[in-house]
Amino acid sequence: MRLKEKITEALLQLSAIFSVLITVAILYVLISESYFFFSRVSFFEFITATEWTPLFTQKSYGILPLVTGTVLTSFIAMLVALPIGLTIAIYLNVYASPGFKKVIKPVIEVLAAVPTVVYGYFALMIVTPFLQGFIPGLSGFNSLSPGIVMGIMIIPMISSLSEDALHAVPQNLREASYGMGATRFQTAFRVLVPAASSGIIVSIILAVSRAVGETMIVAIAAGQQPRFTFNPFVPIETMTTYIVKVSLGDVVHGSLEYQTIFAAGITLFVLTFAMNIISFYLKRKFQEKYE
Repeated sequence: MRLKEKITEALLQLSAIFSVLITVAILYVLISESYFFFSRVSFFEFITATEWTPLFTQKSYGILPLVTGTVLTSFIAMLVALPIGLTIAIYLNVYASPGFKKVIKPVIEVLAAVPTVVYGYFALMIVTPFLQGFIPGLSGFNSLSPGIVMGIMIIPMISSLSEDALHAVPQNLREASYGMGATRFQTAFRVLVPAASSGIIVSIILAVSRAVGETMIVAIAAGQQPRFTFNPFVPIETMTTYIVKVSLGDVVHGSLEYQTIFAAGITLFVLTFAMNIISFYLKRKFQEKYE
C-alpha cells in the first residue's frame, strides 16, 4: 500500500513539474524568437503605433489594432455570456428542481463541445445576415457577430463553474437566510452570490481568457483587417487570427515578417497571464472562509 502511495505521489509530482516545464518552454520560445523582432523594430513603436501592416509594402508594426480587435470581440462576448451565464447558474442552483437541473445542466454544457469552426460559420452565415436586417451599414465581416457567438460559446463555462461555486456554499447559510424570512431571490443575491464570489470571479476570468484566445470564430467572421477601432460594425483582426494567417506558410520562415507572430504571441501571453494573476488576486481577496 505504501508503495502504491509513493508511486502515485511521484506521478502527481511529475505531472506538476511537466506542466511547469511546458510553460517555461513556451515562454522561452516566445522570448527568444521575439528578441530578433525587437532588435529590428522599436518596442515603443510596437506598443504605440496604430497601424499593423507588416505584410504590406509600406510596413508598420503597431500592435494596437490587433489588441483593440481582441479586446472588442472579447468585450462583446462577455456582454452576452456574463448575464446569461450567471442567470442560468442562479436559476439552476436556487430555483430549479433537482431532476430538471440534472437534465438541463449537461445539455447546456454541450455548447462547449461544439467545434469552433461551426460557431464561426454560424456567425458568418446566420448571425451576420440577421443583424444586417436591422443594423444599417453593418459590414459582412464585423466584430459584433463573432463577439455574440463567442459569448454563446462561453456561456457553459460561466454557468457551470458559477453553479458549482454556488453549490459549494454551506447549506446552513441558506437555511439561516430562509429562517430570517428572506425570499429565494434575496437569498440568492444577498447571501449565495457574495459567498460564492471568489468562484464566480474565477469563472469570469477564465471565460475572458477563453474569448481572448479564440481563433476560428473571428478568423471566419471578423474579416482579418487590422484596424485601430472600437466600432463593432466594421471588419477587424485579432492577435490569434493574425498568427494563424502568417503561419499558413506564405511568409518566408525566419524573416522579420514571420517573427511578427512571436511578437503578437508574447503580447497575447502577457495579456492572458495578467488576467490569470488578476483572477488569483481577486480569488484570494474575496474568498469567504467558513468553519
